[in-house]
Amino acid sequence: MQKIIPHLWFDREAKEAAGFYTSIFPESRITSTVTLNNTPSGDADVVSFRLWGYSFMAISAGPLFKFNPSVSFMVNFDPSRDEEAENRINEVWAKLADGGTVLMPLDEYPFSQRYGWVQDRYGLSWQLILTDPEGEERPPIIPTLLFVGDVCGKAEEATAFYLSVFKDTARGIIARYPSGMEPDQEGTVMFSDFKLQGQWFVAMDSAREHGYAFNEAISLLVNCDTQEEIDYIWEKLSAVPEAEQCGWLKDRFGLSWQISPTILEEMMQDPDPQKVARVARAFLQMKKFDIEKLTDAYRG
Repeated sequence: MQKIIPHLWFDREAKEAAGFYTSIFPESRITSTVTLNNTPSGDADVVSFRLWGYSFMAISAGPLFKFNPSVSFMVNFDPSRDEEAENRINEVWAKLADGGTVLMPLDEYPFSQRYGWVQDRYGLSWQLILTDPEGEERPPIIPTLLFVGDVCGKAEEATAFYLSVFKDTARGIIARYPSGMEPDQEGTVMFSDFKLQGQWFVAMDSAREHGYAFNEAISLLVNCDTQEEIDYIWEKLSAVPEAEQCGWLKDRFGLSWQISPTILEEMMQDPDPQKVARVARAFLQMKKFDIEKLTDAYRG
C-alpha cells in the first residue's frame, strides 16, 4: 500500500481534473468519490485516483489555495521499460500543455534528450523527462519539491530531516550547483532524490525570483496504522501551530502534510451516509486525528 499520497486542493474541479488526468496516463483510474456535506467550504467532493499506478487524492473545497510550481510531479518515460516512451512523452505533453502554461519547452537539455516543464489547465505542474535507460530505475511519477524564497538553500537540510522522521528511507543522488550559476549558490542542491516509506521524492533549490512558495494546495497525506504513529509523526513534523486543523500541519520548511489514520479511508467509503456524516463531523472538530474518537463516531 502506498503510504504517502499527494493531496490536491481544487476550487470545484476535483472530479473533472481526476477524469482528465486518468484519461492521459496509462494504468490510471478513479478509485472512489465521496461528498463531505456541511464542511466550512460547503459540500466538498473528495476523489481518489491512480495515475500510472501511483495514488493521488483531490478535494473540491473552494478557492482558498492555488497550485504553483513549488510542488510538481516528475514523470519518467523510460525507453528501457516502455518501447513507446518517446511517443508517449510527446502525447502526454500535448494534452497537459493544452490550455496550460509552458515553463520549460519540451526539448533537448544537457541532462536529458527530451524534457519539459508545464503547468496544466488547472495550474498543476508536471516535469516530463525521457530518462536515460542506463540510469538507475525510478518509478513513473515522483513528487518534486522546489525550495525557493525563504527556504532556498535548505533542500539538503529538509531532505535529511524527512529521512530522519520516516521509515524505509534512502538517499539517492545529489547533484550540486557548480560555481558560475548565480544567483544559485555553489554547493546547493540542483537535484536530489530520496526515498520515504519506500517512495521516491525529488528536491531542488532555486535562488531565482519565483514569487511563490509551498502552500496547502498540495499536501502530502501520510497514512498511519496506529495512534502512536500519528502522534510520533505529528510531533516531529508540526512547526506552525495555527496551521493545525483536521489532520493538517505545516513543517518548518512550510510544506503541508496530512497525518491520517489508514482506517479513515475505509470509514469514508462506507455505503451508509449517516456513518460517513458522523465521522466527518468528528474530524472537522479535530486538529490531530484521534483514532478512538473517530471509531466511536463511526459506530454511533
